[in-house]
Amino acid sequence: MPHDHSQHAIGRQADRARLRIALALILALMAGEVVAGIVAGSLALLSDAAHMLTDAAALALALFAGRLADRPPHGGYTYGLRRAEILSAQANGATLLALAAVIGFEATRRIADPPAVEGSIVIVVALAGVAVNLAATWVLAGANRESLNVEGAFQHILTDLFAFIATAVAGLLIVTTDFAEADGLAALIVAALMIRAGWGLLRDSGRILLEGSPRGIDPKEVAETLSAQADVVEVHDLHVWEVTSGFPALTAHVLLEPDCDCHQRRRDFELLLHERFGIEHTTIQVDHAHGEQGPIELETGPSDRSDAG
Repeated sequence: MPHDHSQHAIGRQADRARLRIALALILALMAGEVVAGIVAGSLALLSDAAHMLTDAAALALALFAGRLADRPPHGGYTYGLRRAEILSAQANGATLLALAAVIGFEATRRIADPPAVEGSIVIVVALAGVAVNLAATWVLAGANRESLNVEGAFQHILTDLFAFIATAVAGLLIVTTDFAEADGLAALIVAALMIRAGWGLLRDSGRILLEGSPRGIDPKEVAETLSAQADVVEVHDLHVWEVTSGFPALTAHVLLEPDCDCHQRRRDFELLLHERFGIEHTTIQVDHAHGEQGPIELETGPSDRSDAG
């Protein structure tokens, strides 16, 4: 187990190094894009720059939250500050949705009354953005994306890549066909991509904050698996949730046959849950059943019945 924790810490440090590299790339490109957007009069470029600002914020928050999450438990924070990453994801998702609303409104106005746009500048900057975002995407693709923070940052960068492609197409249309509305349409595409990424972050982080069961783990299946083991009489008060992304936890109360070794069975249950469901943090209360028992109950929520055993 110490070896596993050591490897996990090394992996998190490597992820932070990747995040720092991606952040430097994004900040450099964002500064150049703001200048180019103002000179060219392009809302698509400025909306990309706004999106990149949220990318930079997402990366910075991911770095900060990752440091907080690495702090050991202390005082009243018995799990440490692991959920700082989830709060960071919530903030990033909300910011994306707010910016998408502003950009969408302005894009609609520009489609109705398109201003003059320097298409050649738009093309040059967009192609530079594609190159930089390809590099940043490649850097983050090698990180551990089980973390909602890292996955959120990766999705931000990937969204930017698609947005720059749309912007380059808009610039090409402006240069070749004088279709000025293309700039506003490209901005709408950027806003749509931001909504998709923002909603995904809010949905996934909200599931963790509301202590829903981890994706891919069905509490009913867990209960049925435990109840099918030798010597098990009853399984109830079973709860499965995520402390933070990639950290599932489980508690349960299991009643066993009177003559079995309850301590050994508990160890068996822990190994089973780890191997089959990937749950390492388990708290299982095991008791011997006394007297006659009713039918096996597979409850996955709080029980309104008191147990005599």
